Amino acid sequence: MSIKPAQSQYLRISEQLAGDVARGQWLDGARLPTERELAEQFGCTRVTLRQALQRLEAQGVLYRGHRRGWFVSPAPIQYDPTRVSGFMEYVSAQGREPRTECLLAERRQAGAWLAQRMNLAPSDGVFHLERRRWVDGRAVLLETNVLAEAWCPGLLEHRLDGSLTHLLREQYGRQQARSQISLKPCLLDEGQSALLEIASGASGLYLQRTCFDDQGRTVEFDQEYWRPDSVEVLLNIDR
Repeated sequence: MSIKPAQSQYLRISEQLAGDVARGQWLDGARLPTERELAEQFGCTRVTLRQALQRLEAQGVLYRGHRRGWFVSPAPIQYDPTRVSGFMEYVSAQGREPRTECLLAERRQAGAWLAQRMNLAPSDGVFHLERRRWVDGRAVLLETNVLAEAWCPGLLEHRLDGSLTHLLREQYGRQQARSQISLKPCLLDEGQSALLEIASGASGLYLQRTCFDDQGRTVEFDQEYWRPDSVEVLLNIDR
């Protein structure tokens, strides 16, 4: 089947822009010219140009800033969700600068939904944390951590803008023995998109992790929402 002219044009534009990025015409994080300027440069309509830009967005080459235009995506973080090390550690190990911002930290009752997932009574206490993670000054991840209060009593008395893995290990002598992980694409809602500073309704990567101690008890339930251009899942498997 032959490619229609309009389809052929947006593919040519996307390939040329991808080549310009690969040749270093725009560095990581650089802002591209406006859509109007790019459409004039390529002699195409805004509709055709957006098809090309959206193709590059799906490939992780570009990303849309929230009402700020189009930018070149920095190199993604390599992420092994089965790791023992925490976000602050594995991002630093890749020569990048991590930062954690605690948006919410409070004690709650587990409630029916969490009680079922964590094998708790609905009235059991849990610590509910919501945090935003940054790499090189760019928000890349929204994370919710729910921890059983009995596993780490007094957690809210500590600073929560660093490595939770390190805090649990150093202050409580705690480390998860096993995790169950699910991973799938998702659409970010308006609030999540705003916090990650990308266009509303953008796609994302959703990870859900249930953590167990060495006795098989559920001690932590995590939900992660990644901006898709910021992460590359890499699994190390020993045979």
